[in-house]
Amino acid sequence: MSLSSSTSSPKATTPSLRTQTPRSTFWLVLIAIMLLSANMRSPIVALGSIAPVIQDSLNISEVQIGWLGAIPMLMFALGALISPSIGKRFGLENTLITMIALLTSGIILRSVWDTWTGFLIGTMMLSLAIGFANTLAAPIIKQRTPNNIPLITGLFSLTMTVVAGMVAGVIYPLTTTFGWQLALGGWAILGIFAIIFWILLRVKLGSSHRLPNTLDTSVDEDASIWRSALAWQLAVFMGLQSLMFYTVASFLPSIWADKGLDQVAAGQMASVFQLMGPAAIISMTWLIRRGVSIQKVAVVAASFNVIGAVGIAYLPNSLAWLWSGSMGLGCAGIFTMSIMLFSLRTYTPHQASKLSGMVQTIAYLIAFLGPVMTGWLHERAGNWDTPLLLILVLMVINVGVAWLASRPIMIDGKPAQ
Repeated sequence: MSLSSSTSSPKATTPSLRTQTPRSTFWLVLIAIMLLSANMRSPIVALGSIAPVIQDSLNISEVQIGWLGAIPMLMFALGALISPSIGKRFGLENTLITMIALLTSGIILRSVWDTWTGFLIGTMMLSLAIGFANTLAAPIIKQRTPNNIPLITGLFSLTMTVVAGMVAGVIYPLTTTFGWQLALGGWAILGIFAIIFWILLRVKLGSSHRLPNTLDTSVDEDASIWRSALAWQLAVFMGLQSLMFYTVASFLPSIWADKGLDQVAAGQMASVFQLMGPAAIISMTWLIRRGVSIQKVAVVAASFNVIGAVGIAYLPNSLAWLWSGSMGLGCAGIFTMSIMLFSLRTYTPHQASKLSGMVQTIAYLIAFLGPVMTGWLHERAGNWDTPLLLILVLMVINVGVAWLASRPIMIDGKPAQ
């Protein structure tokens, strides 16, 4: 088959999938995707912003808080591993409707069952659902809006970042006013709206019980992806970014409070970290659609993480907003680019689903180490110097990985034209 996927013009897709998306379908898919993404980061980010409150209320240790920040990574990895086959068998829409319901139930459960066990089980439920959504978003976008992959992916990531930033900024004031249970559980309303629109999408478009596959049937797609050097480079690229993101999401307010900021200002730094994402996503999407090299954009995004890590570890906290924002730019840019490359570097929605599942399985296993090791190192050392140095070293390594993972080649190693 033709290898018509372009880096200079990311709108290009596999010829067999190059069809005009009806306007009504485009808008329904866009709204459904944005509501899905609104639920995918805020339940995790919210915990980091009020971690001390949860710790005191549930009478748990800092290591247990670290586990609450790390367990989602394991569930994301599990969801990424099993979701492609489940999505193919039962349909992407049916699977996502079920997972959104599970996510919403998890948000409610950990608010009404206010014990360590209840919070843990609720977090596991919502995290597994997010793992499915992380993986199946790329094939949905590739299948339903094949001519608008960079645009829809950018809006998907933008919505996720904006909503998470809003939650990070308001969760502490809401907690002081209404209590942490209502402050956390109230966000389940977003899940209810998402379920409604995904049901509408399912009714209008039907279910994709079998993704179209235009590859030669003699090709073992699973084996080719797991043997692909590009896939492994993408996994490390996304994994190190996720390690930083979820470590920062779990501990950033605590780090800044330890460095001298008051609790409110420290919580605001978490909001700055999240809300800088839109600038990164909009700029990156615009640059790529204008034909700027994906490799250059990837290296710049990874470099922002290095700048932020240096700043938070060694530079004055008077510029806390700059270092927090720099990390927000880097993390949002890398995440969005990874989701985009799942579609741009594959030939079919099914292959995009397989690549997304493989990469995110490995990436979140890498990311799992972040909150756990950070909490453990901080407790052992009694300061943040050692964990921050480790994060800095990993972010420097990721600059080189960014160059490799964003090369203009397809998943099978052939040039992207």
